[in-house]
Amino acid sequence: MKKHNFSAGPAILPQEVIQEAAKAVLELDNMGLSLIEISHRSSEFMAIMEEACILSLQLLGLEGKGYKAMFLQGGASMQFLMTAYNLLENKAGYVNSGTWSTKAIKEAKILGEVVELASSKDQNFNYIPKGFEISSDLDYVHITTNNTIFGTQYKTLPDTEVPLVADMSSDIFSRSFDYSKFDMFYAGAQKNMGPSGVTLVVIKESSFNKVSRVIPSMLNYEVQANAESMFNTPPVFPVYTVLLNLRWIAKHGGLEGVGAQNEKKAALIYDEIDRNPLFEGFAHTYDRSHMNATFNLKDDQQAEIFDPLWNEANISGLKGHRSVGGYRASIYNALPIESIQVLVDCMQEFERKA
Repeated sequence: MKKHNFSAGPAILPQEVIQEAAKAVLELDNMGLSLIEISHRSSEFMAIMEEACILSLQLLGLEGKGYKAMFLQGGASMQFLMTAYNLLENKAGYVNSGTWSTKAIKEAKILGEVVELASSKDQNFNYIPKGFEISSDLDYVHITTNNTIFGTQYKTLPDTEVPLVADMSSDIFSRSFDYSKFDMFYAGAQKNMGPSGVTLVVIKESSFNKVSRVIPSMLNYEVQANAESMFNTPPVFPVYTVLLNLRWIAKHGGLEGVGAQNEKKAALIYDEIDRNPLFEGFAHTYDRSHMNATFNLKDDQQAEIFDPLWNEANISGLKGHRSVGGYRASIYNALPIESIQVLVDCMQEFERKA
């Protein structure tokens, strides 16, 4: 029986995407060859990469607006370094809203001065910092739009005249948004796009050649862009699976369509967290993530009653990160609302039994 997958990542994908990807591993488009044994320089894969890049920009509303989409390796963690290598000449500002922004700050400090503009560490990152000043002498401002571990998400962006850069690994393609406010953003695939092994980078072409340092070829955005994400052998299977998922998103109404569904799913779980007297949400209400709902029992000892209920209901991946404890329901695009209803039913059954 298929489980209700609330894992934070690698995360759930649509069943039709998984099935089509599995078929391609056996044979791609009646070629007599598996997807994972064709040349990455073949016309078949070149077409896959081109469509994935174009469709990414189309869904994000950035086609024809001077942006380049690339699929690179190394995960978002590599982008912590690549961002600074390519954009940090003198000084950059970072907003620290959780574990991943903390790591991004650490990597950027290797290459230049980093100013921590604001932080929510004082409350264990359960809110998004707001109302801070941004100096005009910064090379860029970096934010993390969704914090998977702590369950917080930006609803409005910082008001800035300097370039805005974002790690969007856990909420990319999840909502309609003005993505043109960013000069660059990146996202590891394994949260909401596809399997691990590939990272989407979207950057304004005007952002190339912003620093005086010599950048290693593999870390140079302009080199990667000019090579059409083919500077070295790309991760063929993850790119193809991402493409299938992008097609699925387009078929389901694009970002407006999936965003509307994500709002309904988030409302269903948060309404129960707020209604049920045995639970409490972790993140501040305004900053709650529509991708990762974090919540705790008011009495941790009652986990011995609640945990068997959701395990018996075939729910997987619900335990919270050790930094927060409790529970985390990751409700990415592909998670059906029926799975959230199963969780809500468990929470209500727990209320009756406790």
